[in-house]
Amino acid sequence: MKLNSKGQVTIPAALRHKHHLHEGDEVEVVEDGGTLRIVRAPDSETRGQRLVREMRGRATTRRTTDELMELLRGE
Repeated sequence: MKLNSKGQVTIPAALRHKHHLHEGDEVEVVEDGGTLRIVRAPDSETRGQRLVREMRGRATTRRTTDELMELLRGE
């Protein structure tokens, strides 16, 4: 792994998948003696929380939840 001119490194995809890291996740670099550790930032939003926040209020229908469920179920 190389440090780029901006001081950034790329976490390999296999490690991102293994540790459930996704685009937009907040992490911190913590000094631990002579070692640097990358850790998930405390109190950061989960991916699901970010998706819900971004989708909230975007509905383009005036139908109720019951009406939508009826359409989906084919009742």
